[in-house]
Amino acid sequence: MNRYYYDLHIHSCLSPCADNDNTPNNIAGMATLCGLNIVALTDHNSCKNCPSFFEAAKRYGIIPVAGCELTTSEDIHAVCLFETLEAAMEFDLALQKHRTLIENRTDIFGDQLILDGEDKLIGTEAYFLSNATDISIEDAPEFVENFGGICYPAHIDRQANGIISVLGTLPSTPYFKNVEINRRENIEKYVKDYSLEDKRIIVSSDAHYLTDMRDKENYFELDDEPYSSSLVRIKLFEELRK
Repeated sequence: MNRYYYDLHIHSCLSPCADNDNTPNNIAGMATLCGLNIVALTDHNSCKNCPSFFEAAKRYGIIPVAGCELTTSEDIHAVCLFETLEAAMEFDLALQKHRTLIENRTDIFGDQLILDGEDKLIGTEAYFLSNATDISIEDAPEFVENFGGICYPAHIDRQANGIISVLGTLPSTPYFKNVEINRRENIEKYVKDYSLEDKRIIVSSDAHYLTDMRDKENYFELDDEPYSSSLVRIKLFEELRK
């Protein structure tokens, strides 16, 4: 068993609210400086920068995870993670049918940049990514699981788009084994106030700027023999599903 420091919620320059300096290569480089081993790219309602992040992560020795931050019909944010890049891109294609397509106003919301593995611009997302899809929080886990993924509520300790702030509680259905908390110091209060003793608490940064990324602190202990990045991802998902 070896210790793997993680951050499973980071946005790239594809997310309209993220800084344009949050390129796949810059995220991978900053992750290295922070001492992180496993990093998930989770842009709003899109996985389109995940292929370039996988290329960048390989150069920096980071184990990448493909994902996105889904906005449900209730305007709740949920982290969606996938075991393979291929599965994430299939999910991305299916997700487009559930989006409300509103043209992005770059002067108001910011750019939505799609980059290649060298951080060169290869396209932009024309439609605003952060608005709600037509997928409910009730249906989100099954929708994600259809692509071999895992879904859990994001930043439940925040007012904006947190499941507790929107619904007033963490509902019993659908059942989530994992929940994300943004600030470690909030764990004790939220576990006590919302009876989260049966949940795995995942602490991630939700970084929209490189300076939001945090030094290593949170980790999984994973069996990684014989070592490969693919095996570590598999073991991570086994742990998340327990």
